[in-house]
Amino acid sequence: MKKILLYIPVVLSLLVLGAHFMRYGNNAGVAIAAALIGLLFLRRPWVARLMQLVLVLGALEWLLTLYGLIELRAAMNQPYARMTIILGTVALFTLCSGLVFQTKSLKTVYRLDSAD
Repeated sequence: MKKILLYIPVVLSLLVLGAHFMRYGNNAGVAIAAALIGLLFLRRPWVARLMQLVLVLGALEWLLTLYGLIELRAAMNQPYARMTIILGTVALFTLCSGLVFQTKSLKTVYRLDSAD
């Protein structure tokens, strides 16, 4: 049961990224996010490393989106502090989600001890 709980931040981060891509009409991004969730069932070292890379890139996507929205709202003289806190938190959560693959449980599942 404990191992299943470790997947929650990863799956949640991918779902939120998929929703973000859907919001902007990026169907390929939605499909990739969904496929990555399915890929978690493959117990290979490269899957864990790919997930970590994707989550870092996902955090960067959130930060780029945040930057664009701050510029837009600032140009329209609208407040953006709350949005900054929310999207900054989402970016940090997405980034930290990749750390679950560094836990002993998932290192064993994905055979990362022998791969590193």
